[in-house]
Amino acid sequence: MQLFYNTDISNKTSQITFDKIESKHIVRVLRKKEGDVLKITNGKGYLFDAEILVASDKKCIATIINATTKQKQWNYHLHIAIAPTKNNDRIEWFLEKATEIGIDEITPIICHNSERRVVKKERLEKIVQSAMKQSLKFTLPKLNDSIKFNDFIAQNIEGLKCIAHCEDLEKNLLKNVAKKTDKITILIGPEGDFSLNEINKALENKYQPISLGESRLRTETAALVAVHTIALIQE
Repeated sequence: MQLFYNTDISNKTSQITFDKIESKHIVRVLRKKEGDVLKITNGKGYLFDAEILVASDKKCIATIINATTKQKQWNYHLHIAIAPTKNNDRIEWFLEKATEIGIDEITPIICHNSERRVVKKERLEKIVQSAMKQSLKFTLPKLNDSIKFNDFIAQNIEGLKCIAHCEDLEKNLLKNVAKKTDKITILIGPEGDFSLNEINKALENKYQPISLGESRLRTETAALVAVHTIALIQE
């Protein structure tokens, strides 16, 4: 199934007009014609069937003929707060794979040891949207603006809160800490790890220290292991 994404469509929408880029893709690349039915999601748990009314590569127009509510494929809310990697490709890889597995929210956090402090949110949003469509999911993960570490942990976040770090301090494996629960937030640090000061501040704010195993993992790998671990536990 070819899945399209449009954030403006709702269960009250009767007709949709695609922009020039999407219209060209539909008509010229996919060779869709009038009468063909497209599958569209708004990333908010809906799947729409839309019949092409005007097959123009400049302005493709379709009429909504059916709307279906699609239940989220996982029964928890997972929020990963991750320090942006020095190499953009690595954080993009994480976002793509995490979306495919199942994640609800991502926040880039700027830490003491962060090598990258500027995040191109627009580019990352496109990665997430593409991964949602490719994996046939109908709920788009929320990508938040970047925020400083201290400001993030000062927020009133409900549910299980964890921090994954590499320091030789007492901590438990994530799989032993994250029992079945509705809301989970996990902090993943930069290439140089969290500073001791950041770790202590997180503990003061009720974050549980966790380990993802004996191997020292790259930032993006650690984040993906966390996503996959939670997915297995919550099944």
